[in-house]
Amino acid sequence: MQYHVDGFRPGDPNVKASAPGHNELRSNSVPDAVDVLIAGCGPAGLCLAAQLAGFPEITTMIVDPKPGPMEKGQADGVNVRSMEMFQAFGFAETVKREAYWVNQTAFWRPDSANTDHITRVGIAQDVADDQSEMPHTIVNQARIHQLFLDIMKNSPTRLAPHYGLRVIDLKIDIDTQEHPVTVTLERIDEDGRADATLNIRANYVVGCDGARSYVRRAIGGKLHGDAAHQAWGVMDILANSDFPDLRRKCLIQSAREGNVLIIPREGGYMFRMYVELDKLNPDERVLNRNLTKDHIIAAANRIMRPYSIDVKEVVWWSIYEIGHRLTDKFDDVPEGETANRNPRVFTAGDACHTHSPKAGQGMNVSMGDTFNLGWKLAHVLTGRSDARLLHSYSAERREEARRLVETDHKWARIMSATPGKSELEDSDMPRFQKQFIENLEFTGGLAVHYDPSDITAETTHQHLATGQIVGKRFHSAPVLRLSDAKPLQLGHVAEADGRWRIYAFAGQNDTGAEGGAIHELCSWLEKDTASPVWRYTRRNDDIDGLIDLRAVFPHEFYSLKYEDMPALLKPAKGRFGLRDFEKVFCIDHKLGADIYEMRGIDRADGCMIIVRPDQYVAHVLPLGEFDALSRFFDAFLLPRNERQAE
Repeated sequence: MQYHVDGFRPGDPNVKASAPGHNELRSNSVPDAVDVLIAGCGPAGLCLAAQLAGFPEITTMIVDPKPGPMEKGQADGVNVRSMEMFQAFGFAETVKREAYWVNQTAFWRPDSANTDHITRVGIAQDVADDQSEMPHTIVNQARIHQLFLDIMKNSPTRLAPHYGLRVIDLKIDIDTQEHPVTVTLERIDEDGRADATLNIRANYVVGCDGARSYVRRAIGGKLHGDAAHQAWGVMDILANSDFPDLRRKCLIQSAREGNVLIIPREGGYMFRMYVELDKLNPDERVLNRNLTKDHIIAAANRIMRPYSIDVKEVVWWSIYEIGHRLTDKFDDVPEGETANRNPRVFTAGDACHTHSPKAGQGMNVSMGDTFNLGWKLAHVLTGRSDARLLHSYSAERREEARRLVETDHKWARIMSATPGKSELEDSDMPRFQKQFIENLEFTGGLAVHYDPSDITAETTHQHLATGQIVGKRFHSAPVLRLSDAKPLQLGHVAEADGRWRIYAFAGQNDTGAEGGAIHELCSWLEKDTASPVWRYTRRNDDIDGLIDLRAVFPHEFYSLKYEDMPALLKPAKGRFGLRDFEKVFCIDHKLGADIYEMRGIDRADGCMIIVRPDQYVAHVLPLGEFDALSRFFDAFLLPRNERQAE
């Protein structure tokens, strides 16, 4: 973590210096106009707000009809991809310390000797070896909300939500450029009663307002899909039980009574149960059954025989019906008009896709939506990119949502199938266990793969880094920092700050000295007028203010000399021109961790890997492909003379 670059600052380094003119927003002080209005303080909305809060030049407002922050959460699973994202925000270590880690999943099915009883049939590793440096964790959704709220509170803008405000109307003037979206908000008192209304104008609106999203309906979006007509109960409980796997994640199938999913919770004692209840008629809603927490407990005890659960406290419970639905649009631009009209209104999270909670993807995919959108809005609003960039949000995230809904649809039906209908031919392994193992990349959030576009290149040079797939997230690995011999994960140098990363991997004969490929790349990036660093870095910004270059060498620590490194790898930054010593890395031979071997990097000649602000690999290029690097950034960044006045 780097701070003091602009002078000594005592106290908590997580608290950023307040930007001039920004005071903490309060619910009784609503501006007339904002750059971005976010509807909904769920994980999608707060993830977006936390990103935009770091840009003092962007005015952001986030509203929610609830009277205050969530205290007890619905979602609880945080997959490894979200943990990698949390690292960029700076609170992954907090989650790791507080959360339950899902290391194993146990599988139970009817005992062949007595089908009224269940027996354990297998245990699987929950996170595959080297799938990620992060664990799969379980933590209250409300705690995740609070960590995002802390980022907002400590940001330069001191952003805070406006609670007690609900979107009830939205109109877009497509002929207006400045603040073309007019949003009508309704005040909601603590008893849930509607009060006065007020209007606010925005450049962009993002609907993170749930499955019944008003924002989605206002732009003509509809959720399409089906329901499984199956009632499930979920509860967080403190209980005693003779069931031996209470502190493991468990998938349990009974012969006749249904299925149970057990998720241990943080804190050592609490756990969550998803319990299959009644089948529903095609035209029936789950609310018609009047099911209660006692029905959930009774069903769990029937399913888990010969074991029993003695519930001491029900912390939270709910009854729901599985539904798999996807909206036909993620933004307001009608089909066929993308060539001449840019988006102004977006939806994210449950507002545009719903699915079962048992695959643990709801909160994770919702945050993935707005982590994708946040840097793009920031690029456009700060004049770094044309608004055409915003079309890529719907193109990328709707395709991923479609894949999610399809995969989750299949998984939900396997989980609800009776054991006799869930077996695979010629296999001793139950189908739900085999499917779980095959789905590990999906459940880890690592199956996301963006197609080629202006911001994700073709895979022409993929052979230079076979373990860093273009379009997929950058897969971190251990390295050693040259300046101080600190071991760390290379991917952890990237923060959620809207910057691009170039990781330059040196070839085996390159030590960074003059004449080598790394030195030539750095000289070109720093000095050539065709270089994206030269063309797109603003005059008053640090040289890495938009594109952050890091170099990795395939050598031992003692064979490299920091003084031989090119100037761009030890830049002067901040108002004092202080030297940045944290740009150069090498192999961590002490731990035996070779990033070149682990990630398939060409050791002979090296390569450069361009990574987007949302941690996805955008391009792989040879170190000397300067023209291709220029063309890539030229496709979506605006040069100095086309940007807003500096």
